Amino acid sequence: MAAANHSPSSPYSCAKDSGPVIPTTSLVTFLERVQETAFQTYERSKFDHKDFIDLSLKFDLSTTVKAFDEISKTENGSVSTKDFEEFIGKWFKSAGEDLVYVEPMDFETEPYGFLPKVENPEVRAWALEVHGLWKKLSREVSSSVHDHPELHTLLPLPVPGMIPGSRFREVYYWDSYWVIRGLLASKMHETAKAIVTNLISLLDTYGYVLNGARAYYTNRSQPPLLSAMVYEIYNRTGDVDLVKKALPALLKEYQFWNSEIHTMIIHDAENCNHSLNRYYAMWNKPRPEASAIDKRFASKFLNVNEKQKFYRELASTAESGWDFSTRWMRNPSEFTSLSTTTILPVDLNAFMLRMELDIAFFAKIVGDDAIAEDFLTASHTRKKAFNSVFWNENMGQWVDYWLNYGAEPKEPQTWEAQNQNQNVFASNFVPLWIDLFNSDTPLVEKVTRSLQSSGLLCAAGIATSLTNSGHQWDFPNGWAPIQHMIVEGLWRSASTEARKVARDIAERWIRANHVAYKKTGTMHEKYNVEKCGEYGAGGIYRPQVPFHLHIFLA
Repeated sequence: MAAANHSPSSPYSCAKDSGPVIPTTSLVTFLERVQETAFQTYERSKFDHKDFIDLSLKFDLSTTVKAFDEISKTENGSVSTKDFEEFIGKWFKSAGEDLVYVEPMDFETEPYGFLPKVENPEVRAWALEVHGLWKKLSREVSSSVHDHPELHTLLPLPVPGMIPGSRFREVYYWDSYWVIRGLLASKMHETAKAIVTNLISLLDTYGYVLNGARAYYTNRSQPPLLSAMVYEIYNRTGDVDLVKKALPALLKEYQFWNSEIHTMIIHDAENCNHSLNRYYAMWNKPRPEASAIDKRFASKFLNVNEKQKFYRELASTAESGWDFSTRWMRNPSEFTSLSTTTILPVDLNAFMLRMELDIAFFAKIVGDDAIAEDFLTASHTRKKAFNSVFWNENMGQWVDYWLNYGAEPKEPQTWEAQNQNQNVFASNFVPLWIDLFNSDTPLVEKVTRSLQSSGLLCAAGIATSLTNSGHQWDFPNGWAPIQHMIVEGLWRSASTEARKVARDIAERWIRANHVAYKKTGTMHEKYNVEKCGEYGAGGIYRPQVPFHLHIFLA
C-alpha cells in the first residue's frame, strides 16, 4: 500500500479538527442516551444501535427525558431489562412506526413488456417474485411526522417512495439510483419519479441530498447520483418537465460538492492544477445511529481533538457509502486509522464526471447552451485529471490518491506517484461506467485485462477488495452496485472481449442471487463471492433483507 509511508497515528497527533459541524436536534441527543443505556443493558448480539435512535416519542421530549432520568440505574449506566423495556413501551412508538405502508401507484403483477429477454421459465418466475417485493417496500411518511416533527428523527417527505428494507426504514441517497433502475425495469415510472421528488425536497431544504431521510443524517451526503437517476428516468420516459424541475437542484448539488471542504487541488507533472473531490462530513462527534460503538472505538484516543478527528473520519466514511473498508485506513489492521478525508476517491470523482455530463445534457434539453458548454468543458477538464492523478499505467487501473497531511484545500499539492494507493479495490474499475472512458476501446481492453488478473473476479461475482478484514466492504463480500457499474461499463464498450467478461460476471452474480433466494426466500444486501448462493457478512449490523432486489431487475 503506497500510503504506508505515512504513520498510522499521524492524522491524530497534531492536526486540529476545525471543520464545519451541522448541529443535531435535542431529540437525537436524548435518543443517544437511550441507545447507550440499551448498549449497557443488552447483550451485544441482541442489540442494534439504530433501533433506538429511530424511536418516536409518544409524549413531549421534556416529559420523556424527566421519566428517563428517574429510572434506577447502576454505576455503569445499565438498568434492569424489565425496567428498560417497560420504559420503552410506555414512552415510545416502535422504530418504523412513523412510516406507513402505501400501495404503489403503478404496480402491476406482470407489467406489459417486463424483461423480454428473460426466457428461462424458472428464472422468469423468480424475476416476477422479486418484482412483487416492491409491494413490501413501499412507504410514506406518517401524518404525525408532518404535524409533530419534533417527536421524530424521521424527516418529512412530500410523496411516497421505496425503502431498502429491514433496519433501513428510510429513504437512502445512493441506493435510490439502483432502486430507480429496478422500478424502471418494472415499468413503475411514477414511483421512480416520486423518489427523485423526495431527494430534490431534501436538497432544497438542506442544500444537499442527505445520506438518508433522518435528522441524524443532516451532517453528510452520499455518493452523488441524483443526476444519473434523472437521466435514467428521462431516457425511459422523455419527461422534459422532470428535467426542468431537476436542473436547478442539480446545479445546487454540484456547488455543494465543489465547496471548499469537498475539493482539493493537485498540481501535476505538466504544471497543471486539477480540482478534485473528496468525502468530508460536517460532523465531529459519534454518529448517532452508532453512537455507543463509535465511543468504544474512540476510547483509545487520549484527548478531545483526537476523538473529534476520528469521529469526522467515521462520518466521512459513511458519506462514501463504503462503510467500512480497509480502503480508507492508513493501517489496514487498525480501524482507528481511518483517513477518508485525506483521500481523493476514484469513484466519487467518476460520479462527479457523470454529473457534469448529465447537467450538460439536461441544459441542452431545456435550451440553456451556456450551461451546457460550461459543463462539457468541466467534464473534459476532469477527464484530464483522471489521466494525470488517478491513472496507473502499470496496473491498468485508476487508483485512489492519498493527500498529504495538514494541507489546506486552497493550497495545491504536488502530485507524487507514491501517493497513489496501489492496493486493488473494485472502485478502481468504476470509471468504466462513464461513457468518456468506455467509448475508448483500447483503454477498455487494457482495463479489462487488468480486471481479469486483479484477483477480484470470483465464482459468484466481483469482490470489493482483496483484504479479508471482517469489514463489510472488503473481501469476500460483493455488492450489487459494484457489479452493476462495472458490468454495464464493460457491456457499453465496443470491445468483444470486454462484453464477454461483462456477460460472464453478470451470469455469475445472477446465479448467486438466484441460489441464495431459493435457499432463503429473499434478496440480500451483499453476497459472499467465493461461494455461490451465500450471503455476505461483516460490519456492525446483521445482514439485511430484502435488499438490492432492484439490481436483478435493472
